[in-house]
Amino acid sequence: MLFRPYSVSSRSASKISILKSCIQFRASISSLRVAWRKDPKLDQAIENDKQWRLSARVVREVLNEPGQVIPLRYLEKRRERLRLPIKIQTFLSRNPGLFDTYSDRIRPKSDPVPFIRPSRRLRQFLEDEKRIHLENEPLIVSKLCKLLMMSKNRVVSADKLVEVKREFGFPSDFLVNLVPRYPEYFRLAGAPGEGKSYLELVSWNSDYAKSVIELRAEEESRLTGIKIRPSFNWKLPPGFFIKKEMREWVRDWLEIPYISPYDDVSHLEQSSREMEKRNVGVFHEMLSLSIYKRIPVPVLGKFCDDYRFSNAFTSVFTRHSGIFYMSLKGGIQTAILREAYKGEQLIDRDPLIEIKDKFIELLAEGHKQRTEQLKLQRKMIEKDMELMTRKTETN
Repeated sequence: MLFRPYSVSSRSASKISILKSCIQFRASISSLRVAWRKDPKLDQAIENDKQWRLSARVVREVLNEPGQVIPLRYLEKRRERLRLPIKIQTFLSRNPGLFDTYSDRIRPKSDPVPFIRPSRRLRQFLEDEKRIHLENEPLIVSKLCKLLMMSKNRVVSADKLVEVKREFGFPSDFLVNLVPRYPEYFRLAGAPGEGKSYLELVSWNSDYAKSVIELRAEEESRLTGIKIRPSFNWKLPPGFFIKKEMREWVRDWLEIPYISPYDDVSHLEQSSREMEKRNVGVFHEMLSLSIYKRIPVPVLGKFCDDYRFSNAFTSVFTRHSGIFYMSLKGGIQTAILREAYKGEQLIDRDPLIEIKDKFIELLAEGHKQRTEQLKLQRKMIEKDMELMTRKTETN
């Protein structure tokens, strides 16, 4: 018999079905466009932090110097890199209490020039920062474990983790001092700073393997006595609208069972709906772990390989605009978790935010000092003017 009738086995039929599903999913995503819309309140949340972040950049620059001192003119040359719109001398006058100014020689026989060093107030803040980190060390360890547990092979570049330390509240020296204290969780391979160092998860802690969404569902189930399925909060602010076909797509997508960011997904196709669900879950969890529930998109992009994100991962934030908001404030794309904010205010404050509060207090003390100095100067000028007027009148 030259020709046999072609039959499709159940396995082949299953593969064909999966292939059709993937093609339809790709088509459905590529054909759906969600226009970006500005959210003024969430943009304002970023704007509110602008001033203290600017001051923090200058402080870090000085603290990273040998001996934590630097000639004033050297710091002035770095102003563009620090994105400081005013001269260093003006910055110092507007923020008294951050640094002390003194004269010293750059070289043995050179003329003395102005140097700056941390003030007594700033050093006290640094001590408070150490205390807060120590008090919250269990939280920091859990965050670090969770980031490794969500990664592809439970291993993440140590240099990348250093780059996101401020987003998650890790101490500057966490690789040197914190990681070695927990050998049951972490193993550091290579030398940080050379681009070939990795932090590896040694043991899996099931207590950490529950996402914010899963914990929320468990708490709701406990309070109501009804089994609650883990799901995303998908809600647009007033005045935001999406097209009917996109609403239908989101409705169907939300019906897909939630996939924990801590589950093994090596069997999932990158373009599948399930992988989309998982990726959204990972972004949701990462933003939930961050101090301000927001992370610059370029920072997230550095972890594409570690977390199996596609190169087009940024579209997730606009496609799921009821979960995330992508701010363009300051010329930088920033992914923000909508549910974490009420207007421009954070709802649940991370304990590590206390460090920011202490720094703002430090700046406020300096601003108060400057205001009092300006008042005193004005009074002296007014007094001088009165004396001059009297002299003129008597003459």
